[in-house]
Amino acid sequence: MPGKKKKTKGSRETSRKTAGGFTAEERAAMKERARERKAPDKAEGEGAVLAKIAEMPEPDRTMATRLHAIIRAHAPDLSPRLWYGMPAYARGGKVICFFQGAYKFQTRYATLGFTDAARLDEGAMWPVAFALRGMSEAEEARIIALIRKAVGL
Repeated sequence: MPGKKKKTKGSRETSRKTAGGFTAEERAAMKERARERKAPDKAEGEGAVLAKIAEMPEPDRTMATRLHAIIRAHAPDLSPRLWYGMPAYARGGKVICFFQGAYKFQTRYATLGFTDAARLDEGAMWPVAFALRGMSEAEEARIIALIRKAVGL
């Protein structure tokens, strides 16, 4: 068709939704999750999570490292694992919370998210994801409170 732009690798077009409804980044995350399900032993454990954190660019690496330390200290019964290629923490095989670096989908902030297995219920509506652009003592205190509530402490 005349006038239609050709998509090239690395262009902004690769980040946009395609006819299938997913961006290239979203498709990559789904493929990573499929690999994790096929080889669960590689996606499990602290070593896998720490290796993934070490691969992250700054400032995501610093935030993920600090978040990992907070979760291990305040919810030691949660097991570290990878989930869609990102650090996550589970109990009984169910992911409770996860960290998604800003680099993953080229967003302006990282995300601390909680699944429906987290015990954050508060009335008829409550937040399940939080934007992170940094972690001061105030954010750390709030994260500790959220993690403790999520696991029922």
